[in-house]
Amino acid sequence: MNTQAVMRRVTDPHDFGRVAVVMGGSSSEREVSLMSGKGVLDALQGRGVDAHAVDGIPALLEAVRGGQFARVFNILHGQHGGGEDGVLQGALEALHVPCTGSGVLGSALSMDKVRSKWVWGSLGLPTPKFLPLPRGADVHAAAHMVGLPLIVKPASEGSSVGVSRVFDEADLDAAVALAERYPGDLLMETLIQGEEFTVSILKGEVLPSIKIVPKGAYYDYNAKYVAEDTQYICPGLAGAAEANLRALALQAFVALGCSGWGRVDVMRDRDGRNWLLEVNTAPGMTSHSLVPKAAAAAGIDYAELCWRVLETSFDQERETGNREQGVAGAGSSSRFPVPGSRSSDQGGAA
Repeated sequence: MNTQAVMRRVTDPHDFGRVAVVMGGSSSEREVSLMSGKGVLDALQGRGVDAHAVDGIPALLEAVRGGQFARVFNILHGQHGGGEDGVLQGALEALHVPCTGSGVLGSALSMDKVRSKWVWGSLGLPTPKFLPLPRGADVHAAAHMVGLPLIVKPASEGSSVGVSRVFDEADLDAAVALAERYPGDLLMETLIQGEEFTVSILKGEVLPSIKIVPKGAYYDYNAKYVAEDTQYICPGLAGAAEANLRALALQAFVALGCSGWGRVDVMRDRDGRNWLLEVNTAPGMTSHSLVPKAAAAAGIDYAELCWRVLETSFDQERETGNREQGVAGAGSSSRFPVPGSRSSDQGGAA
C-alpha cells in the first residue's frame, strides 16, 4: 500500500555523506534512545555508511554548525531534549541539514497527544473520549465526564512513561501524581478494553500490523523493553479487518503532517472498532521494538530498515527545497476535544 510519490533509493553508501546518528539526549526516554541508537549505528556502519554517534541536541548542533555532517539520522525519543517534538527538526531545517523522519509540524503535533486528538476528531477519525488536564484542573470532575475505567498520562511523553490505568476513583489521585512527575499538561481518556495493535509506516508503505499480547495486564514499559514473554503476532489481523486497520493508520499519520517513517498505535475494542491512540515519529529500534518486527514480516531486515529510514532524509531535503521556492501547506485543528467516531469497523473512515 503506497500513496506517495516514488521516493529516492540509494545504492552507494557514499551518497549519504557523513551521517550523525543522534541518540541519548536529555528526555525521560534517554536510555531507550541509547539502545536504539547503538543498533542503528552498528547497522549503518556495517553497510559502509560513514555514520557517527552524537549524544544529544547541543552536541549535534555544534557539530552541524561546524560542517561535520551532511545529514542526520534522528533516533532521539521524547520531548525536552528528546528530539521528537519538532525543536530539533526546526533547528536543522534552519541550518539546511536534512534529517530522517517527519518535519517540524508532524513531529510537534504527534508529540502533543491532545492536539493530535483534536485533529483526528475534526476529521471524524476515531479516538477515545478524552479531556486535556492543565495542571491544577479538577481531575475528579474530569473523571466523571470521561467515565471509568480511564487512562491518565502525560500529554507529551512516550514509552508508557507516567501512564496509569484507573478502574476506581480512589486510585485517581495517585495516577495524577505519577503523571505530574513529567513536564507539561496531562491527558485523561477512556480506557478501551480490548486488543492493542501497532502499524508501522515506511516511506509511504504501510507494513503489516502487529497485535501485542503482554503477559501482564497491559503493554507497559517493562513489557516493551525488558520482558521476554510479550507476544507479537504479525500480521495482527486478516482480510478486510487488516486492510481497514492499515488504512486508518495511514490516514492518522498523514492527518498530522507526518512523513518518512513512524508508528501508529491503535486499540481495538471487543466490538471490533479501532481507536487511535498516538503516532510515534521516531519509534524505538531496540531488540524489542515494533517497527523492526513489522519490517521483518515484510521481508526487510534490520540493516535494510535502517538504510531505508536514512533515505527519508533525502525526502526532507526535497521538501525543504520546495518550501524555499514558496510551496507551502496549511493545517488546522479543532479547538475543542471531540470524542471518537461512529462506525463499527472504521479502519477506512474518512
